[in-house]
Amino acid sequence: MASKTLSQKIRSHFMHYLGITIGAFIAAAALRVFLVPNDLIDGGVIGISLILGRLYGNAYISFFFLILNLPFVYLAYRYIRRSFVIHMFAAMVLFAFFLWILQRLPSFSADSLEAIVIGGALLGAGAGLIIRNGGCTDGTEILAILINRTKGFTVGQVIFVLNVFIFTAYGWIFTDWHIALRSLMTYVVAFKTMDIVIAGLEELKSVLIMCSKPDKLSKIITHELGLGLTFIKGKGGYSGEDRDILFIIVERLDLAELKEIVLREDPTAFIAIENLHEVAYGKAAKAISMRRKNRRSFSNALKS
Repeated sequence: MASKTLSQKIRSHFMHYLGITIGAFIAAAALRVFLVPNDLIDGGVIGISLILGRLYGNAYISFFFLILNLPFVYLAYRYIRRSFVIHMFAAMVLFAFFLWILQRLPSFSADSLEAIVIGGALLGAGAGLIIRNGGCTDGTEILAILINRTKGFTVGQVIFVLNVFIFTAYGWIFTDWHIALRSLMTYVVAFKTMDIVIAGLEELKSVLIMCSKPDKLSKIITHELGLGLTFIKGKGGYSGEDRDILFIIVERLDLAELKEIVLREDPTAFIAIENLHEVAYGKAAKAISMRRKNRRSFSNALKS
């Protein structure tokens, strides 16, 4: 098994911290330019910090953010991974630093809808870059992971309940439910943008195909769609017969054509489809994938 050289490790760490730095800057700028001037908040620790900043002064937002996150850093150090804590702490410090130095940025306060959409998108993009490079700025996610391990609630459920409480408290404290609802809209935009940055724009599916003619079908799929596939050895639970199962990763746009080919060749085939958030390729696999994609594009051009 090949191990990374020292130069490769240094480059990898540098790229991770560069991504975290860029993400922290974008997220902090979004808060200072769009959210704070329009009295909008985000969920989690950032949202609580923004509420306290509105109560005691926006200059203290970065201070509140660091103080509130410290207990979660300890929890992450004790119960998760120390390497993750290093990235998390770096992301927190950078985010707080940029929040502090960007206080004098000109604010955007013309239209609330534009502030919600643009500010939420930039905040989500920054947070997504941080998470994609191994960092984290919101300690409530650590709490959600620990509750998931002990109580069985999903991470999404815990974060949702916490954020509902934060937005409700915001509307109640300032007796203005309009800002709470606008903040919720901002959070939704940020969350969806963050998901796109982390998972990417490509919608990938994993497909398991159980059929009576796996060898013939694999050749047709490879020839007509240019897709790579893997044979998985399986055994029928009822019949007890050994059979090959085809495993394929396919883009959403190719899924309909793949199903059409499979059912055309074997109407009794069974197809199981699942969503994929990310697929990581090694250098060799990536080169093969690109060659197949180029070959398929060329054959499609000849057909047309």
